[in-house]
Amino acid sequence: MTTLTPALAVSPRAAAAAATAVRPTPAVLYLALLYRARHGRWPNLDRPRRFTEWVQWRKLHDRCPQRARLTDKRHGKALAVALLGPEMVVPTLWHGTVLPAVPPGPLPLIVKPNHSCGRWLVVRDAADWRRARSLTARWVARRYGRMLGEWHYRSATPGLIVEPFLATPEPLPLDYKIYVFGGRAVMVQIHEGRGGKHHRWSQFDRDWRPLSRHASRRPAPVSLAAMLAAAERLGAGHDFLRIDFYEVAGRPLFGEFALFPGSGLDPFDPVGLDDWLGDLWSAQVGA
Repeated sequence: MTTLTPALAVSPRAAAAAATAVRPTPAVLYLALLYRARHGRWPNLDRPRRFTEWVQWRKLHDRCPQRARLTDKRHGKALAVALLGPEMVVPTLWHGTVLPAVPPGPLPLIVKPNHSCGRWLVVRDAADWRRARSLTARWVARRYGRMLGEWHYRSATPGLIVEPFLATPEPLPLDYKIYVFGGRAVMVQIHEGRGGKHHRWSQFDRDWRPLSRHASRRPAPVSLAAMLAAAERLGAGHDFLRIDFYEVAGRPLFGEFALFPGSGLDPFDPVGLDDWLGDLWSAQVGA
């Protein structure tokens, strides 16, 4: 097994057994060390049980080309348009590798890389657009996924997309991230205060019962039922996908797919969610 244990806890007998075992690959060792640093424990990468362990397993063993293509935002949106209709997908105003001199739509706008996650820029005026043209050149040049072992991003075409800024009562629209196992939506993670000092997230079950110890008091989105149904349609045929939505004027809008939530390195609160979600993933692969 490639499960790693802290050196100080290894007995002489275990050390002798380990000496005759297959040595872990550099990729396994690297991911195990990252996981240990973030979670305070070693992962089981041969027989994952927790959700965060399954995310590492996917990095090492999932070679599904159709799933890898979902890291490409334009491809993911095209798939969502085909399955849900264009009215349920955040529109793309422009795509390419170099932002044009003039914004492709009325301000404000959102600029994102097509081939990575966690990067975005709100453009509210001409100065923001000039800054975006400079900054995004580095986004395009940089290949994403290598640092955390997420090889799937090689399937995404490097480039940029520009989307309209979604008008909501919040400074930035709330982000509803739906965890789907085998086509069944089981958990909604809501992100509030993105882009600021008070960014926080909470987990709810599909009936909007809080799963987090200090869950947000926000009511369920008006379109929760439609959001869950759309996520289940998009997630059918996959062991696990996280599918992200916004809500504007009471209707859901698909944003993107996610294969590696938090890269499996963000601890859950409470930690029991890691076990519960891991059991659901295990059931999908027959583990």
